Amino acid sequence: MPSEPHFTPWPGQRRFSIFYHHIDVLNHLNHAVYFPFMETLRCDYYLPVMGQPDPSKLDIILAEATCRYLAPVRYGMEVLGEVAPARPLGRTSFSLLYRFRDPDGTTVYARGRTVVVCYDYANDRKKEIPIDRRARMEKDSVDLASEGWS
Repeated sequence: MPSEPHFTPWPGQRRFSIFYHHIDVLNHLNHAVYFPFMETLRCDYYLPVMGQPDPSKLDIILAEATCRYLAPVRYGMEVLGEVAPARPLGRTSFSLLYRFRDPDGTTVYARGRTVVVCYDYANDRKKEIPIDRRARMEKDSVDLASEGWS
């Protein structure tokens, strides 16, 4: 019998209940719902990295967002969303990976990725990832390729 996949917990986690308004005409989680879930996970992870509880103080801007849909999620289910930075980090940008899975099982429903740029809003330009944040994200990072991204 094949062994079940073991999931190493990622640094950011949150459970999402699937409500009726999340469901589409095909009776499963609408694809667009994953993006607000990723946004919530991004704030859950990055605000503590910044040492800042206020989302209006975020110094990042999104450059890209993608999601791969792997299995249907139905009304009434609960999904465990996870987020982790991906190795390697760039000079001014980094990727965050997202995994949505069954909290008690082995099914991964979706995988997401965002490219995030550190941004100086006062001067309207990108900036280097601050050293303290870089150290924290490098400690928390997972391998991009091991999660199916290149």
